[in-house]
Amino acid sequence: MNIMHLRYVCEIAKTSSISQAAENLFMSQPNLSRAIKELEASLNIEIFERSSKGMKLTVKGEEFLHYAKRILDEVDEIENLYNTCANERVSFSISVPRSSYIAKAFSEFARKLEVENKCEIYYKETNALRAIRNILSSHYNLGIIRYLSKFDNYYRLMLKDKDLNAELIVEFKPIVVMSKNHRLANKEVIMGSDLLEFVEIAHADPYVPDLPMTEVKKIELPEDINKRIFIFERASQFTLLETIHSTYMWGSRVPKELLDKHNLVEKEVFDCKKIYKDVLIYKKDYRLKDIDKQFLTELINQKRIVIH
Repeated sequence: MNIMHLRYVCEIAKTSSISQAAENLFMSQPNLSRAIKELEASLNIEIFERSSKGMKLTVKGEEFLHYAKRILDEVDEIENLYNTCANERVSFSISVPRSSYIAKAFSEFARKLEVENKCEIYYKETNALRAIRNILSSHYNLGIIRYLSKFDNYYRLMLKDKDLNAELIVEFKPIVVMSKNHRLANKEVIMGSDLLEFVEIAHADPYVPDLPMTEVKKIELPEDINKRIFIFERASQFTLLETIHSTYMWGSRVPKELLDKHNLVEKEVFDCKKIYKDVLIYKKDYRLKDIDKQFLTELINQKRIVIH
């Protein structure tokens, strides 16, 4: 006996006709008759009385039908439950540093999402502290944090204490981005001291675990820079760099199409010794979903193209 046998009995009972039931079930009448006889033989009962007026349930048949309907209702409930789960919205959420290659990866990831799939996507640009808090509060599944490699031990201890996985994405030496019309744009070798008379575009929210903000700012935002514009979102950076030719910005490398769009250039600073890390973080008990892996594939691809 199998589920189809139960459906056969229910359909014959509903129509009182084996020929009509066979038609409704898209099968031949002989095959349906044989299936019912095999079922009756296996259970050692007679389910239907056959007559010129059609098929009529026996007393045992009525009893069998009661159980068959109950079983089929439960089967349908299970199928509906898991079919519904399969059609639920897929969720992707990540907090990231304000970085152009990551934004480009996200753009490519979003563009390639299957349009027929229901999904909710959350992408937040913020600093390392908020990225970590977003994961710990369960508001976001993934995070990417950026920090100076000299602070690696601080972050490793904190991430271990918070039960977070940490996977290195890339290490890089920061470059400066500026307008093609900047006075330093055509200079072959730029030193840190060359930047002192110009305006730095920076973020005002650096963070390192277990270090006071004053100490972090001395390293991330040294006091020898006299002019700074602090901003909190990436789009404004490029507008300022494009329109105010005395500005520059530190960061990771920028996709070429974005540089061309805003009439910008990248320049290495010869005496810059800093090395930054971009690190993927997520809870240790979180299992990466297919949609997470799709984003990470795009991220690694953009890292290879942009940062090399």
